Amino acid sequence: MSLMAVDIGSSACKAAVFGTRGERLAQSSSSYEPSFPQPSFAEMDPGVFWDAVCACCRATANNVAEPVTALCLSSHGETFVATDLHGRPLAPAIFNQDSRATSESQWLEQAVGGPRLFQITGLLAHPMYPLPKILWLRKHEPQIYASARCFVTVVGYVLQKMGFAPHIDYSLASRFLAFDVRRQCWSDELLDATKIERDRLPDPVPAATIVGRLNSEAAGQLGIPVGAAVVLGGHDQPCAALGAGNIVAGRVSDSIGTYECLLAVSESPILNDDALSASLNSYCHVVPGRYVTVAYFPSGIMVKWLQDLLYPGGARDSASETPPRELGARPFESLEAEAPAGPTGLCVTPHLIGTCNPEFNPRARGLIAGLRPETRRAHLYKGILEGLAFELSLVAGALAKAVGRFDDIYVTGGGVRSALGLQLRAALTGRRLHVMCEPEAACLGSAILAGVAIGEYKNLQQAVDALVRPGKVLAPDETLAAAYQDQLKQYCHLRSVAIQLAEIRATAR
Repeated sequence: MSLMAVDIGSSACKAAVFGTRGERLAQSSSSYEPSFPQPSFAEMDPGVFWDAVCACCRATANNVAEPVTALCLSSHGETFVATDLHGRPLAPAIFNQDSRATSESQWLEQAVGGPRLFQITGLLAHPMYPLPKILWLRKHEPQIYASARCFVTVVGYVLQKMGFAPHIDYSLASRFLAFDVRRQCWSDELLDATKIERDRLPDPVPAATIVGRLNSEAAGQLGIPVGAAVVLGGHDQPCAALGAGNIVAGRVSDSIGTYECLLAVSESPILNDDALSASLNSYCHVVPGRYVTVAYFPSGIMVKWLQDLLYPGGARDSASETPPRELGARPFESLEAEAPAGPTGLCVTPHLIGTCNPEFNPRARGLIAGLRPETRRAHLYKGILEGLAFELSLVAGALAKAVGRFDDIYVTGGGVRSALGLQLRAALTGRRLHVMCEPEAACLGSAILAGVAIGEYKNLQQAVDALVRPGKVLAPDETLAAAYQDQLKQYCHLRSVAIQLAEIRATAR
């Protein structure tokens, strides 16, 4: 038997099949991009998600001899789809990076109060969340709003395509800005304040719930045996934490993907003043009785921007000009080898779509300072890695202030393929990095949930012990950190300038 995990990201869908001892037997991915029909909008035909899931599942299942016994679905947060009574989409999926609902977000904060909103949901008002966007639909697209039977997650939409109810687990429900994280149900207070009916939202259930078994039609589209259990996963960040073995209080992991998310586990939500002032998110883990507190920022988005800039015809290795061996392969190997040994002197802020912690300013934009005539591609590449390490050091400090000191970070995600990026992160955070053997931690975490759901493992701890393997440990280089002190100060100043410019632009409008 084998366990299949599907992680539906904001830029690509990944499917992976694992054996019951944690070995990855096969993997496939399919990329996509939202469209940007007007400023602040980010949308995509939801059918693209389903097509990507089907393609990945078929390709992966075809490469394993062991039959797939269970399929578990996880996804990025906040993106949602308005569907009708029959589960059909009424409009494009609205992505998490869409910021059209700025006014609605501000209204919600004023109506409920920022601190009260934080105490209920573990979040602060922001246009990325579904609740403000649902209010936007009611005001600007009343026909769509009136016809909507349910506002579902990406996972919920895929479940509907399989013939199941669009259930939502507690971790993804927590990303709606309408979920009471302590009571683990939709908040009456917030639904009353916004006058949104509870039955327009999916039913929350725990992660690892079996929602049904595949019928012949869905099994044929997915290339998976009829009768395979379909298991509810959760938000990709808690799933990645589970895949890194991060299930006990006090442990911290870092998932380096489109966003970079630093995540601490606790036995109750961290809703103190330090968490509030840093705009941290604290919400339900996919592990029963556990919570996660996260600080995050755009990361892979910035690397992809450089990739598209340097290789507009598609990702190619700068040395050979040959296509990468597989979808998603990094085209930067030679740039990493050519990067200068010391600090570049460049300051690159990664906020192409706004800042996250601590300001959560959707109007902020990325800046580059320190360009010189001799600046080359390798300098710009390393400057981006430096900026990401600077940003991680800032959010790590904010997280530690709220949850307590930590000296170790367990690292997963596509970013672990950059040795230079990891070296800079260790040095500038001053913490040991434990690089996990399985970089696709969200998929591994989902496979763990699938295995527990069907009884292959007695509990999550047993599954983690059997499947999660730590790799190398990277200690912080104090000499390297000292060499970056001046550039770090410059970065912090430039970051403040970016926020000020955002406010000037907003005032000018």
